[in-house]
Amino acid sequence: MDAANRLSDSLSPLGPSFGPGRLVLLVDDSRAQRRMLSIQLQRAGYRVAEAESGRSALDFCARQEPDIILSDWMMPGMSGPEFCREFRALNRKSYGYFILLTSKTDKSDIAFGLESGADDFLTKPVAGAELLARLLAGERILQVEEKLRASNAQLQKTLDRLNMAQEAMERDLREARKLQQGLVRERSGRFDQFELSLLLRPAGHIGGDLVGFFPINQDRVGVYSIDVSGHGVTAALLTARLAAHLSGSMEQNVARRAAQTGLDAVPPMALAHFFNNMLLEEMQTDTYFTMVYADLDFRRGVLRAVQAGHPHPLVQRRDGQMELVGDGGMPVGVFAKPRFDEFEVALNPGDRLLIASDGITEAADPEGNLLGDEGLMEIAGGHHALHGHNFLDAMSFCVSQFSHGERHDDISAVLIEYREPVSGKARRDGGLLGDRGPAGRADDPG
Repeated sequence: MDAANRLSDSLSPLGPSFGPGRLVLLVDDSRAQRRMLSIQLQRAGYRVAEAESGRSALDFCARQEPDIILSDWMMPGMSGPEFCREFRALNRKSYGYFILLTSKTDKSDIAFGLESGADDFLTKPVAGAELLARLLAGERILQVEEKLRASNAQLQKTLDRLNMAQEAMERDLREARKLQQGLVRERSGRFDQFELSLLLRPAGHIGGDLVGFFPINQDRVGVYSIDVSGHGVTAALLTARLAAHLSGSMEQNVARRAAQTGLDAVPPMALAHFFNNMLLEEMQTDTYFTMVYADLDFRRGVLRAVQAGHPHPLVQRRDGQMELVGDGGMPVGVFAKPRFDEFEVALNPGDRLLIASDGITEAADPEGNLLGDEGLMEIAGGHHALHGHNFLDAMSFCVSQFSHGERHDDISAVLIEYREPVSGKARRDGGLLGDRGPAGRADDPG
């Protein structure tokens, strides 16, 4: 067997087994020194390999991974510290504990050895008891490293499973986003001289805001803006149920059921109480929502609405004057006997009413200052000449600039505009939806 690279497989039962099966590589140009240390290591239960130089030791380490290195400092060709630096540069699966054998005792030499990557030192001539004690210290380091490596491997497997689950959730959420966006079937509508424009942009994949409108009869249209608490899956599920209750279907729409018998539609206040009872009695959930629901008579230009904890609607008159309407009211689904606010607004040609969610009014700048009603009024005043989705897009851009692009809540809005007659003559075609604008306009969800 080549003495420059010899692996001794004969293990002696003599003495305590400090290193059950660990491989120790002896690196020394002195064959006698290697032989003496090899005998002690085998008796302690270690497997032993030998190399007569740093270069031959590196060749061995390229084929196998010794657990512990015992290397002489002074060797021809490549010193112990130089070998240690080369050893540390190897791509290993596990850590190798490196002990330098030296007669040097100067602090600067010890510092140089540590900087080269050595873990410990043994002073020559090596005493057997001290050798085993240093090896036992190395064993503890290797055991800790192995446990950490095993834990990291387990963590990596868990992380891989989580990443796979996250990717599946991301795919599901992307599909859920498409479905939720589909709840708002039409983003624009035209009813006689009134134009309705909707804005809906979730903060995440799915959100808790909902806006929409539906025809009540030949003269009236129902308009709603809802903000469910939170903007995750729970909020999205509730918005889906609310969307079904406010759909255009006569059978499903709770606001239109009374019209089936020729009676008037459910008043805004009654609709708020219906939803409040639904959340408290049927769903029994901690989730609640705020809402503005308006019954717009587009023939007379009169809007009758209920406000339930939602931000105040903003009326902007033709001459630019602005006012906030409504007294606030309580959120839906919190109190058994809530107080909701019902109000009425008369609109004239050139006037408009904006219903915005708190994702707009509570947008914050980097210092934590909120946009508020004053900021919203400033935006509306600065873009008085814009209409429909052009106005909503400009408003959304201004909110994004104010918050420096940081958006932590969904934003939604309904814009009701009483457009002035074309060529001085108001159109009265008598059709329910005969003059609607484009349906299904896709807002940028970002």
